[in-house]
Amino acid sequence: MNEVRLTKNNFRDEVLNSDIPVLVDFWATWCGPCRMVAPIVEEIADEYDGRIKVGKVNVDEEPELAMQFRVASIPTLMVFKNGQLVNTAVGYRPKADILALFE
Repeated sequence: MNEVRLTKNNFRDEVLNSDIPVLVDFWATWCGPCRMVAPIVEEIADEYDGRIKVGKVNVDEEPELAMQFRVASIPTLMVFKNGQLVNTAVGYRPKADILALFE
């Protein structure tokens, strides 16, 4: 499964109305830690295809979403289940820590 590029226009359909848990990665191209976590997030998208949806929000292109979810530092990873934010992690995290956000 490819990661979904999230925008203010598709966030509700892709994340809040999703029937499976969603990992949302708030990132930017200039962010070093974001580039470090990106391959891990991509790996999760591939390995958990159909069980976890992975979406990415470029904070430079979607500042409204970043403000709505009070993203102050990036990368910020958020887990949504049944339309509700259930967990958040800020900064680089190893794969095991990211997966633990779903527990």
